[in-house]
Amino acid sequence: MGQYDELKESILAFSSLGAAELWEIPQSRAVFEQFKQLLNEGLVRAAEKSGDDWVVNFWVKQGILLGMRLGRLQGSTLSLDDHGNGFTFIDKDTWPLKKITMDNNVRIVPGGSAVRDGSYLAPSVVMMPPAYVNVGAYVDEGTMIDSHALVGSCAQVGKKVHLSAAVQVGGVLEPVGAMPVIIEDEVMVGGNCGIYEGTIVRERAVIGTGVILNGSTPVYDLVRQTIYRKTAESPLVIPAGAVVVAGSRRVKGDFAAEHGLSIYTPMIIKYRDERTDSATALEEALR
Repeated sequence: MGQYDELKESILAFSSLGAAELWEIPQSRAVFEQFKQLLNEGLVRAAEKSGDDWVVNFWVKQGILLGMRLGRLQGSTLSLDDHGNGFTFIDKDTWPLKKITMDNNVRIVPGGSAVRDGSYLAPSVVMMPPAYVNVGAYVDEGTMIDSHALVGSCAQVGKKVHLSAAVQVGGVLEPVGAMPVIIEDEVMVGGNCGIYEGTIVRERAVIGTGVILNGSTPVYDLVRQTIYRKTAESPLVIPAGAVVVAGSRRVKGDFAAEHGLSIYTPMIIKYRDERTDSATALEEALR
């Protein structure tokens, strides 16, 4: 990221100013537009992998928030017919819909999906309708975003990931230094899953239907007999190749015992093997 040090310094300097001050400085808008172009091309990212670790580029989030501060409300209409009828949107003029052309080599199937400017979709990404990709998100090659799925702000999604129907990948813009949700290469996420609060899902993991992963829910590994939790120093991390399903555990206390109460808990029941690979194989023809 060294080649962008000057841009980084400019963004950090402008981030300390209020909207009224920024509007009086034409250079601030030029700096922001340069930054947004790099986001759109996937050249700057909210987080990057360094060895086995992920590092937050807090200044990228500052740049996104700078765009929020610079922007003014603007209405636009997506026409559906020759008479001007359609959908009306009102948002900051700095963050319109992303302009996607044939040159991007992505498929966005008709039916109500939207991609916000300042996000990156790599070649061969597929979006089924309706789905949404928010600002700062990075979606790598060959990934499928299925119907009713959300890729939240600054989320980082790897290669050949399948986000099944109604998957919610949480976004994070505040606090600035917080880790976004990260899903590494070849992960399969089942329908109606939610992945939030900076959770990292390592490569080739399988997240079963209906699993919720967040900072307050421990994950029990039945294979390795350990428990994974978010701490003050690190996010919740799902190991590579883990197969996670929705489970439950007993709640302590006499009242809970009397009423047979239990609480939701995700658990790892196995690690990927040939049978798992066969059951989760991606269909290349769809890409």
